[in-house]
Amino acid sequence: MIVAANFRRYRRFVTTLDQRYDEGICFFDNTTTRIANYPMQHSANCTTKHQATAEWFKPAVRILKNMRQRLVDNRVIAPGVAPSYFLEGLLYNVPSNLFGNSYQHTMHNALTWLIQNDQTRYVCANEQYFLLRDSNVTWAPAKYEEFKTTVINLWDGWQ
Repeated sequence: MIVAANFRRYRRFVTTLDQRYDEGICFFDNTTTRIANYPMQHSANCTTKHQATAEWFKPAVRILKNMRQRLVDNRVIAPGVAPSYFLEGLLYNVPSNLFGNSYQHTMHNALTWLIQNDQTRYVCANEQYFLLRDSNVTWAPAKYEEFKTTVINLWDGWQ
């Protein structure tokens, strides 16, 4: 169980009548580092993405999670390398028009797009942070690279 508190990330505060902020939650890890998260935005954005992909987004995320689990079970990657939250964020960045037709087509398009595009611009599904950075709320680029390499090798092995 995690105890969380309401959290506001202010973008503007002039007076109590003139302010703009994003609402989220925050909690503290075991090193007393504050972690701010935006679960409402994450959920709403993933739902919108799922609808925009004609309901191919969530199955694609499930496939990627299953691939990750296979890599963990086969001891190719450690369990903490690719958390589910970041896998959702990763596919959130793939253009909606690349989803569809079949699961194989969707995954091929998504993985190809991820290889060919600027990963420094990927955002978390909550759209509050970049996805790949070295911080306590983002995916470490080195872990992403490890996952990307191994998942592409796994995919290529099935082709």
